[in-house]
Amino acid sequence: MTPPIVAIDGPAGAGKSTVARQLARRLGFTMIDTGAIYRSVALAARRAQVAWDDDAGLQALLKSGLGLTFLPVPEADDAQRVLLNGRDVSAAIRTPEISRGASVVSARPVVRENLLGLQRELGRAAVNGAVLEGRDIGTVVFPDARVKFFLTASDEARAQRRHSELADKGLHLPLSEVLGDQRRRDRDDTERAISPLKAAPDAIVVDTTGLDLSEVVERCFQLARQGIERLPQP
Repeated sequence: MTPPIVAIDGPAGAGKSTVARQLARRLGFTMIDTGAIYRSVALAARRAQVAWDDDAGLQALLKSGLGLTFLPVPEADDAQRVLLNGRDVSAAIRTPEISRGASVVSARPVVRENLLGLQRELGRAAVNGAVLEGRDIGTVVFPDARVKFFLTASDEARAQRRHSELADKGLHLPLSEVLGDQRRRDRDDTERAISPLKAAPDAIVVDTTGLDLSEVVERCFQLARQGIERLPQP
């Protein structure tokens, strides 16, 4: 039997990854960051000098294997390390360049076809249950997920969060540039022919504009508990 799945979708900067990590910890579930998978493909392609729109090159790259591994960070319950062929790429996959690359490769059918099975495999392998976040989890990857959330926020709020996140990592970019990159990615994600970004008809839409992270996590946790039978008690 497939373990309980919680799907979290939404645009960049809506808080999906952070909410998913903390929600998974509170539920006692495994957190699977599908965005990190696509980012890792973009980084691996860049390092192998494969263009992000080179379907043949991407196919060969994926067939050779990414050696992708997710590891918890012991000192931070809600954090993960991402390893690509044994090398820690947790920071490298979060740069603006690789964010743009992730948007490009995620629109390539050859990439989505190769990674769809991997995402489902990872979710089904989580014995207690899994929280998956991305852009098509509730519509394509796990359309039968027990609980589906679609997180969103205003353009300005999402850009400000991303701007602060980059600044914390030493990347000081103009807010206008971050906002421009975000809007381009939103357009790419919503207009692509394959698995476009959209809320599933049965998804619970949560607008995170002006909300503290703890408020969003608490709301999602309570709704998830209502939607899944026999959840671990907090």
